Amino acid sequence: MAQLLEQWVSAMRAGDHERAWWVSERHAGSDMPGKPDDPALPYHRRHVWDLGDITGRHVLVRCYHGLGDTIQFLRFLPELRRRARSVTLEIQPRLLPLLGENPPADRIVGFDTARPQPRGECDVEVMELSFALRAHPADHPPPYLHIRPAPLPPGAIGICCLAGDWDEKRSIPPRLLAPICEGRECLTLDPLPSSLPVLNPEGCPFDIARTAALVAGTSLVITVDTMIAHLAGAMGKPTWLLLQHEPDWRWAPQRGGSEWYPSMRLYAQPFPGAWSEVVEGLLHDLEAENPG
Repeated sequence: MAQLLEQWVSAMRAGDHERAWWVSERHAGSDMPGKPDDPALPYHRRHVWDLGDITGRHVLVRCYHGLGDTIQFLRFLPELRRRARSVTLEIQPRLLPLLGENPPADRIVGFDTARPQPRGECDVEVMELSFALRAHPADHPPPYLHIRPAPLPPGAIGICCLAGDWDEKRSIPPRLLAPICEGRECLTLDPLPSSLPVLNPEGCPFDIARTAALVAGTSLVITVDTMIAHLAGAMGKPTWLLLQHEPDWRWAPQRGGSEWYPSMRLYAQPFPGAWSEVVEGLLHDLEAENPG
């Protein structure tokens, strides 16, 4: 199983989705004794899709992973809707305000972990959509989230330092990013009070609609690997992403950019813990492109 996971990660980082789908089929065959959506497993470890054809079926899309994961894979919903007979989206309630007035689903319900929707004709987890549709991210590029921007000063830079509980090593000490604020209009996108000289030292509201509006109003987002990165990328905002030495499977620092979010630039630690070196490179580029 570990070997299959390594093969899948390698394929995804290389952008070889056909290879990744082949590995996923092998994994499903070895891990699926006819029991998708196994309630004995935590939600983020479940496979949901039964590998059946989705064409012409009533499809229930379940969002079992993190907020950023859901945002990353929402791009495939319009394609799913073109193929399926109907689409129900069971999504984290916090993300509901992002879907707008013309959501890409026939029915939308909030995901309640205590009372999930009953199994439908065809279920698929949102992160399985690329596999189920055999769809490449480049064929469904941003922007696919369209948010009315908050009124911010021209050239405002949004800064996100905190990555949350999932992997605290993704967070960066805010003091390292203080030079970004020198002579520039900056705001924090973290939900806690900030020690940085920003426009909103009280912190960013813990409200996805207001947060999205702030992101939409920026000229540049500088962020660690967290939901803010996906939110900015899905809007097509210029985004500079600060990464650990060994980042998550979706990021390939050697490319310098992201096939998922073409407006994104990647800055990875040259060795574990080397945030100072990451910031040094970022500041060099910022001064060259956006001097204070």
